[in-house]
Amino acid sequence: MNILILGNSSDTHAAHLKNVLTQAGARVDYLDTNLFPTQLRMSWNPNTQIGCLTLPEGRRLKLQEIHSIFWRTFSGVYIPQLKDSYQQQIAFNDSMSALRSFMQACPSRWVNSWQAYQFHKEKPLQLNKAKQIGVTIPDTLIGNHPEEILEFVQIHEKVIFKPVYGGAHTQVLTEEHLEPKRLNLVLMLSPIAIQEYIPGTNVRSYVIGESVYSAEIRSPAIDFREDTDAELIPRELPEAVQQQSLAIAKAFMLDWTAIDWRVKPNNEYIFLEANPSPMFIHFENETGFPITQNLVNLLMN
Repeated sequence: MNILILGNSSDTHAAHLKNVLTQAGARVDYLDTNLFPTQLRMSWNPNTQIGCLTLPEGRRLKLQEIHSIFWRTFSGVYIPQLKDSYQQQIAFNDSMSALRSFMQACPSRWVNSWQAYQFHKEKPLQLNKAKQIGVTIPDTLIGNHPEEILEFVQIHEKVIFKPVYGGAHTQVLTEEHLEPKRLNLVLMLSPIAIQEYIPGTNVRSYVIGESVYSAEIRSPAIDFREDTDAELIPRELPEAVQQQSLAIAKAFMLDWTAIDWRVKPNNEYIFLEANPSPMFIHFENETGFPITQNLVNLLMN
């Protein structure tokens, strides 16, 4: 059974999964897209839908021979520096177009898919999709209109801000941030995402297929992902939230994900985001949840 891991050996989670899958009897290789097109070769015929992948060490795989692919990290492509910047851009565009086509044409099971990865990058749409399926989200505003941002701040007791694209850089919005000259300068460079601050507890839920594993994350930090000393306590979700977790994964096209919740003092669960390629080793070690084994089952079945 041929399984590929999108990424390379420098990633602890990729290396961990490769080792466990190999022990389970699979033939596992890294698919490091940063080696395309210099060392990684691929081809695909849209008419016959026949394609192949030749790895840097020379091993050749037909697309139909690849059982599954685990999406750990996507590093794009690497084009050697050319003197002509126009030719450089053409080479980059052609390589990315070929790679994107290849990744979407490959009939293997992707955990997770290109479509899921693309959807994850549009965080405002992710929040909207969660709202559409009946999940509660924080009051949120995305944009670069200073008057609307000031109006939003006025109606909430406490507000946080974060990158629209996502990432662990959540901060509390202060009067200093709202100083007119500073605010206008920032908003001329990029839009921001601001949200009402939700008092309560952080909970992370890992969804793998039909299984859901959750833990409370005890941390004084606004963004627990920046706290290396955060404490993890296994927690049973209410049945309704358990079903919401499965519904979010399905709506976001995710075979596996980590969902971040904020739980208010009244035990109301507020959805924050769903990650298509979360880190999991520390969570597994602290809670004892069989995340690795579930991923192995998902990739080998």
